[in-house]
Amino acid sequence: MTNFIWKPIEPLSDLERGIDLAAMRPLYESWSSSKDRLNQQSPTQLAEFNRRLIRRLSVETGILERIYDLDRGTTEALIAHGFAEDLVSHSSTNIEPSRLIDILHDQEAAIQLVMDCVAKNRALSKSVINELHSILTAHQETTTAIDQFNVRHEIPLLKGRFKEQANNPRRPDGDMHEYCPPVHVESEMDNLLNWLTGYSDDDPIIVSAWLHHRFTQIHPYQDGNGRVARALTTFILLRAGLLPLVVDRDLRVEYISALEQADQNDLSPLAGIFARLERTAILQALSVDADAEISHQKSLTSAVISSLADKFGKRRIQKLAELRQVNNVARELRTAAQTQLEESIAEVDATLREVGTPTIFINAGGPDNGNAHWYRFEVVQSAKEANKFANFTEDHFFVKASVQVNRERLIFVVSFHHVGRELTGIMEATAFSKLVSYEESDDRDSVSERFSLCSVEPFVFTNRTQVAEIQDAFKRWLDTALAVAIKEYGDEL
Repeated sequence: MTNFIWKPIEPLSDLERGIDLAAMRPLYESWSSSKDRLNQQSPTQLAEFNRRLIRRLSVETGILERIYDLDRGTTEALIAHGFAEDLVSHSSTNIEPSRLIDILHDQEAAIQLVMDCVAKNRALSKSVINELHSILTAHQETTTAIDQFNVRHEIPLLKGRFKEQANNPRRPDGDMHEYCPPVHVESEMDNLLNWLTGYSDDDPIIVSAWLHHRFTQIHPYQDGNGRVARALTTFILLRAGLLPLVVDRDLRVEYISALEQADQNDLSPLAGIFARLERTAILQALSVDADAEISHQKSLTSAVISSLADKFGKRRIQKLAELRQVNNVARELRTAAQTQLEESIAEVDATLREVGTPTIFINAGGPDNGNAHWYRFEVVQSAKEANKFANFTEDHFFVKASVQVNRERLIFVVSFHHVGRELTGIMEATAFSKLVSYEESDDRDSVSERFSLCSVEPFVFTNRTQVAEIQDAFKRWLDTALAVAIKEYGDEL
């Protein structure tokens, strides 16, 4: 019995084009203008950010394929300082450190080839893809093949050449995943690349997910297909002016599951993962400290003069006003969040009354209420942990819901704050909760307080965002975050 029977790949469908990435599209435009500013003000810092991102991608792509294991501490050292053998101990990996470094250099070189192709406007072709495969497998001489008797054999790996034998893996449950037969690989690759040329006006996240999935359906090489697929994803994103995305080892199960769902004609989970990772990369890039480099490159006098000229220039003032339109979006989302919280908590009121009489308060906060500084510590700390910068020199808005039953109190907060060290027109919403337990006394001195981040991913919006286009996605995001908080609170009651 086969779990997945091969069939020819299909072009990007209208259903796939309709995957809901409305919240991402304004971010593309905001990132484009912010990237230009970073390139002018902090080219060295931005270049270093990109180098580290590429190193992280190079490390994680091999871990995903289980070519090697590498502990977290060594991973971070290699990302920060480069791929040097003396940073790797034998206890930190399951292969020889020298071999690990060779493989990492190969994977880094493959991404460099992708970047060169994009910079030189070189079209994606079979020769480029074969070149990528040759680079990625430069230090891999063999691969495993399974014969008709289900016996494993080590065979020479064809580098930069399409497979000559079937490579249909058998799953742990005994089912087989059937990929494209060798005889059809050439024609399938031709179809893949011909269709791709017509997708330049489509959403790059959706196109990258489509290309990644269809390429893995073909599985044109005996081994190394996943590494090549992720390099092709980077090609599409860089060509669109976006950042490489890193599929981390912790996402392996979700990532493989999304690919399997794409096999069943649902590309949205894979596109969702890619959108989430791209959003994270952009927000981290916006948190690069441009001022640190400016202070080293300019004298104090010239820096002050330049700053004042920029600050008071008419065009600059107009631009700032345009970017601050994102505050209007934040206010609309704050209102929507308050309404949704009122409705959702009213639904659980009856359940809470089974254990006590609930006291419920829901209110909005921000500069219009004189309390924009509330929850600054929690927001800043959460941002730091995600390698982002929460900008409290700009307006901050929030909605707070407080529910208390007996001696247990839940404080649930949705924060709307700016991201990046300068005004970018980009804000994010994050949700967190505090669980507070009180002593059994009249003064209600708290004996414990536990902080939890309820939103795994932030909800990002920009000054170009139309609330009508993202309100359903925001409602789903908030519902998920609130469910996490209510579950934790219920466990305490």
